[in-house]
Amino acid sequence: MTLRHAAFLDDVKERGRYDTVEEAERAARVVLALLGAHLVGEVRARLAARLPEEFALILLNPLQSAEPLSPERFVRATAAWIEGATEATATWDVSAVLSTVADAVGDDLLERILLQLPVGYDLLFGRPRPL
Repeated sequence: MTLRHAAFLDDVKERGRYDTVEEAERAARVVLALLGAHLVGEVRARLAARLPEEFALILLNPLQSAEPLSPERFVRATAAWIEGATEATATWDVSAVLSTVADAVGDDLLERILLQLPVGYDLLFGRPRPL
């Protein structure tokens, strides 16, 4: 089931404790654009189908990435794309967006997403794996 735009942003806003929906939307746009650069094929298409159309298009037309970014570099890249962000605030932004995505897609698709990402992204999605 696809999330409605307002419901998705409300979830991100609540998790990120943002003052405005615009702040939540800014974080969602950047994080999903970076995430889209790391996912391919059916996994990216299935994730896009679960997102509101505006965010699905961002995911499907990602920023370019020459190589998969480690979780730490993903957070730094997020900080670089959000004006005034620090690594600490970008970690918060990434977590707010990706935990909302994790809830929207369910465990099976999330597992397939994590298989395409470098080790450590489970923490960014708020779903730490046992060691």
